[in-house]
Formats: sequence, C-alpha cells, structure tokens
Amino acid sequence: MPQPADKSPEKGGFSINGYGLHAPRLEDGLYLVSTPIGHLKDITLRALETLAAAHLIGCEDTRVSRVLLSHYGITTPVMAYHEHNADTASAKIIEALKHGPVALISDAGTPLVSDPGSRLVTQVLEAGHKVIPIPGASAVLAALVAADLGDNQFHFVGFLPTKEKARSAVFQTLGGSDATLVFYESPKRIAACLKNAASVLGNDRPAVVGRELTKRFETFYRGTLGELAEEFANSDTPKGEIVLLIGRGAPQEEMFDLDAALQDRMAKVPLKQAVDEVSGMSGLKRRDVYQRALQLRDAQ
Repeated sequence: MPQPADKSPEKGGFSINGYGLHAPRLEDGLYLVSTPIGHLKDITLRALETLAAAHLIGCEDTRVSRVLLSHYGITTPVMAYHEHNADTASAKIIEALKHGPVALISDAGTPLVSDPGSRLVTQVLEAGHKVIPIPGASAVLAALVAADLGDNQFHFVGFLPTKEKARSAVFQTLGGSDATLVFYESPKRIAACLKNAASVLGNDRPAVVGRELTKRFETFYRGTLGELAEEFANSDTPKGEIVLLIGRGAPQEEMFDLDAALQDRMAKVPLKQAVDEVSGMSGLKRRDVYQRALQLRDAQ
C-alpha cells in the first residue's frame, strides 16, 4: 500500500504544476472528488487542491487516474479501490484516515454515481470520520442539459441490465414516469437497447443518445426511439461511453378521489347504493369502499 504523503503546512506545501495553486491544509476526512468525464480541463480548482493536499488517493484504476494526476503535476500516492478489492481496500483507506485526509476518485465523473464507493462511505461514517463531497463533472447532467427533453424532472437509472427480458422490465416499470429517463449503456448494446425501448415504450417516444461527452468526437443523436433504433441498427458499433435519455411519457391519470366520490353519491342516494356505484367506477374492492363510507358517515 502506498504510504501517505507528508504535506502539512509546516513542510511548506507545493504548487500544482503550471497553475500557481497550493495544496491547502485539509480537514481530516474522506473527500469524494469529481474528475473530468473526458476533457482534462473539466476539473475544478478545489478538486485539484484537494487531490494535491490529500495524504492518499483511492482510484478505480490507478493507470487511468495517473494520466490526470500527471497532467497537473500531482504526486499524491495512489491505491486501487474498485468493486473487486473493496473489502481489503476499504480497511486500508479507513486506516489511512487515522493519519490524514484521503480522496476517492473514479475513472471519470462523480464517485459513487454508478461507480463503487457506497460501502466505503458507510464504513467511513461508521468509523467516525467525515465525508466531504467535491462536486464537478457528471455525465448525467452534461447529457441532460444538452438533450432538450424538458427541464422539469429526471430519473437517473444508471446502467441497464444486459438481458432483454430484465431490460424490458425496467422500461415497463418506468415507462409512465413523468420525468426524463437517463441511462448509461455500452456502445456494444445500444442498438439492441434502443430496439428494446421502442418495442416497450413506443416508436414515437422522444429520445437522445449522447456519445463521447466533452471529448473531441462528442455527438448527440436526436429523434424518436423508433428513428434512433433504426439508425443504430444500420450503422457500425459506436465508440465511446454512451448516455441514453428518453423523454417523459404521457401524463398519468389523476388518482381517484375516493372521499370526494363517496360524499357526492351519499348526498344523493342511500349509502349501499353509493358504495356500489363508487366501487364500480373506481375499481376498488366494495368492502374497502364500504368501510370508508361508514367512516365518512360517522364523522359527520
């Protein structure tokens, strides 16, 4: 395991290469630091300072992270933290927190968003340490603001199941949501995924596929699910990370107002007849409607 670096102010700190910044003294705790999703300049000054000042950085893939760290001249020791070594790595990070602040980063974007780390955060909190977020780049938000599918609500799902049956179940469950649906998908599966979504949600549902966000070949494909399914079925497998956004479905019917319906009918017809009528129009069990009718009557 890499040894924590000694970067206390008493040692004078150091500048981040070429940017005239200095590693500040950090409060002890686990720092969840957002890193670029593609373009190396999409990192905040606070994130750079935190990575430079931390005693240790937990990385999903140390080879990927060293590209970013080397670009900015950050020499903080790193160690691997990913889903396959989470148990042993978590213990090492919690031990390192006894000696100073530790940062956690993923390969790209915001840690814990469809990335490992949630168990570590739980364990760190249980051990009595603070958890501090350092916000920044996020593929979810980058895709959402450029998609033009509405600015009200969105439902981030993350990675879809790889099997068609399980994927269909997700689409069926969320299909009526009054929100833009946001998914991560593999370029190898996006064609099948779009065909699947179109069959479940309908060919006319608006959708956007975002590819290689913030990178040189960033591309947004816009259209209906049917149009995009056909486009990707007839093209080569795309390269790069993909975000799939599906526009909201038709507004759901308003919930049936049982009390209002009962009060209206009970004022005009006998109780049992009112119960029969309301049960028929609502689809609710007569027994449940009858019990509620008695409660409303007794409350008068």
